[in-house]
Amino acid sequence: MTRTINETHDPALQSWVRSANESSSDFPIQNLPFGRFRRSEQEKWGMGVAIGDQILDLRRAGLTSVEGMNHLMTWSLADREELRLALSRGLRLGSVRQSEWEREALVPQSAVELGLPCEIGDYTDFYSSLQHATAVGRLFRPDSPLLPNYHWLPVGYHGRSSSICASGHSFPRPIGQTRRPGAEIPELKPSLRLDYELELGIFIGQPNTLGDPIALASAEAHLFGLALFNDWSARDIQAWEYQPLGPFLSKNFMSTLSPWIVTMEALAPFRAAYSRPEGTPELLPYLDSAANREGGAFDIVVEVWLQTARMAEVSQPAQCLSRANYRGAHWTPAQLVAHHTVNGCNLRGGDLLGTGTLSGPEPHQAGSLLELSMGGQQPIALVNGELRTFLENGDTVILRGYCEGPGRRRIGFGECRGTVLPPRRSGPAQPETADGQAGQSF
Repeated sequence: MTRTINETHDPALQSWVRSANESSSDFPIQNLPFGRFRRSEQEKWGMGVAIGDQILDLRRAGLTSVEGMNHLMTWSLADREELRLALSRGLRLGSVRQSEWEREALVPQSAVELGLPCEIGDYTDFYSSLQHATAVGRLFRPDSPLLPNYHWLPVGYHGRSSSICASGHSFPRPIGQTRRPGAEIPELKPSLRLDYELELGIFIGQPNTLGDPIALASAEAHLFGLALFNDWSARDIQAWEYQPLGPFLSKNFMSTLSPWIVTMEALAPFRAAYSRPEGTPELLPYLDSAANREGGAFDIVVEVWLQTARMAEVSQPAQCLSRANYRGAHWTPAQLVAHHTVNGCNLRGGDLLGTGTLSGPEPHQAGSLLELSMGGQQPIALVNGELRTFLENGDTVILRGYCEGPGRRRIGFGECRGTVLPPRRSGPAQPETADGQAGQSF
């Protein structure tokens, strides 16, 4: 199950790309995440690897001739490890490839547009954090926050991939149907309880054939890597629509993804033991193995930062609202894959699995405003005196993530950034009033 720790992980390695050697860099030579970029809107998306504040163009470096990132993601583990080794050796200080690559294949990240790291075919969102599920469940079911199935299987729903955008995109506040407490008739209006969700996105590499489940023991052979993921949620729309089939318009208006996929190979030094709370029932055999218990989890710190419009106006930096760790998730990436395919569902290269909101055991480690504000009952005081229960227009949410540990070089995920705009003024057509005038739009 585990990827091999080899010379590419040596914390002493330095790169001839100087910015990669800075201790604050998310993209040292030990990381080498994959993504896509273009120099202009007229240009096709190219494939690259982040190194410091630069991008190594894989085609111009002569490292691959495949037609797209989705194809590369389906490579065998052996081929991917060979590519990683070639990248590492070519980018090391003293490499014979330096002059060639520096002249022909290196591009500043600041000079290009970073897009989605691949073409996303299908998207499934899970509910992996026990702390998040318990905290949210307690808001609605104080005496029984978790539903009976939670400890037995990874709960999930199929989302929409068309509205997943790369980091940096802004979006209008969603409009949807809600019903106020005590009202008989619902309303169609902009969401007043807009929220973020601190998640990781898990990318599928090698596909499986329709009808052939993926066993837990081989699940990680089908994983390519992880990225930061913000599955924005309209909580008031969600509360009215989600029963009995789950989220719909409250989720599909926008999701934001960071542009770089940190590979499973890069994450090998940051594996952690997977355990479940005392008293949790034993798992069914298809979701349990000694290897998954020994190293199926990952030690990844994830953070949420908020910069309000007022902060931006005076160049005040974003404020960290919460910090959690993926190692505490109730389900590992391998378990998500094994459960997703146990009925024969086929996953394809580029498919995305969301972990669901990641929250820690302490209240301040919550991965959503729904939890931090106790359902809107306890406003959060920001450093500039503003208050928040849910997001306001002009708010920018930034997700960050990184791995670090003794004897290991810190690696990061970059940023996952999005800004909330006012709702579109046009709105849907309104019925005419008694005097023949159209009803007021939003």
